[in-house]
Amino acid sequence: MSKTSKIKSFDPNSPGASNAGIYGLPFTADEADIVLVPVPWEVTTSYGGGTSRGPKAILEASFQVDLFHREFPELWKRGIVMDEIPKALQEQSDALKKEAKHVIDLLTEGGDAKKKARAAKALKLINAECAVMNEWVEQRTAYWLAKGKLVGLIGGDHSTPLGFFRAQAKKHRKFGVLHFDAHLDLRIAYEGFTHSHASIMHNALAIPQMERLVSIGIRDFCEQENTVFLKNKERVRIIRSADIRRQQFEGVLWREQCDAIINALPDKVHISFDIDGLDPTLCPNTGTPVPGGFQFEEATYLLSRLVQSGRTIIGFDLVEVSPGKHDDWDANVGARLLFHLCGVMATSKR
Repeated sequence: MSKTSKIKSFDPNSPGASNAGIYGLPFTADEADIVLVPVPWEVTTSYGGGTSRGPKAILEASFQVDLFHREFPELWKRGIVMDEIPKALQEQSDALKKEAKHVIDLLTEGGDAKKKARAAKALKLINAECAVMNEWVEQRTAYWLAKGKLVGLIGGDHSTPLGFFRAQAKKHRKFGVLHFDAHLDLRIAYEGFTHSHASIMHNALAIPQMERLVSIGIRDFCEQENTVFLKNKERVRIIRSADIRRQQFEGVLWREQCDAIINALPDKVHISFDIDGLDPTLCPNTGTPVPGGFQFEEATYLLSRLVQSGRTIIGFDLVEVSPGKHDDWDANVGARLLFHLCGVMATSKR
């Protein structure tokens, strides 16, 4: 059956079939305009866990999302598919996270010569395997980009989109990153891990094609990250959550703040959305929640206004969605945010 025939026969008002794709849609990857690459990886997380299960949890929660979206009523007809979740990557992540514990325990508790040797061996292995993961992400996202697909990435922790950034750099001479997060992620090899989730934006700064990084909703950063920022002030702009609220308390409209954020971005924009950029009541199970942050509709308003500005959204990643042990609230929020991200990417000027 052709894509056109599937659109004619599909009932968007009915529950999705159990064997359907994400959001209950019937399309294949060849038919879909939008391909989502899942990366089930969380090797370097050191506080909360579970984000490697994020792609599967979002997939399951997506069946609860109604397909009629007031801003993007025809979005489902474009076709959205999730690439196959790589089981081998999930297994490797689980194994390496156990190795990472040796490194973290040594840092927090100390240890004798034997423990130091064990941690050094683990650190070397993890850094090498994280580099391999990033190479896989670069190859997989580049594969779909070369086929003319609109590509999004679903993590996993925030270390996962580095390969995607590199794929974007090979396709675009210049682009910017709009970075939603509670954290700056500018740490240098945090805990010794060169591809730490806390180092993603520091590593991204090594990509010369990424001409501007705009980090918003920030609540937590360390002295080292501030130093990295000061050395890169021409390329990096930081907008703290506290400053957003202070301006609002003094009468500045969110629309005006959004326009200021958007004006700092170049024409081509990749959206990197760490779910902990939202208020933690919307993502209580994420690995490193911090008080403050965006409400859901504040974030989606900004994303929609970004499209209205005429910017081209060249891709996105949604990371750090961690399913709860007793409910699917984080995944529910993640699935709905993901649908909006697909909508703005599909709608942006191309």
